Amino acid sequence: MDDLLSEQAMKIILYAGDARVNCRNALVAIEKNDFDTANEEMKLAKSNITQAHQVQTKAIQSEMEEEAEEHPHSLLFTHAQDTLMTIYSEINMANHLIKIAKQIDERLQQLEKQ
Repeated sequence: MDDLLSEQAMKIILYAGDARVNCRNALVAIEKNDFDTANEEMKLAKSNITQAHQVQTKAIQSEMEEEAEEHPHSLLFTHAQDTLMTIYSEINMANHLIKIAKQIDERLQQLEKQ
């Protein structure tokens, strides 16, 4: 397999993995009712997943520009893409859970005021 493609695959996996850690940290913060930390972690998750996506996009664009050449299939790159898409889904779900947790917290605060 091409060294550049291996390097790109590993970058995608690392950035996406960091995004997963940020996402998990945000959910742990929500468990502690720490919305500020959760928001910061989700910003980091978005930044990391964006970097992973940019690496993937550059790799795909590079392959398209060199379409006359044969590009071997890379199981590592396929794994990287799978990891990227899985963590995108985790981030989307975490965003929804955080939104729900905020709504519940706001409702509880309103009930306490009554």
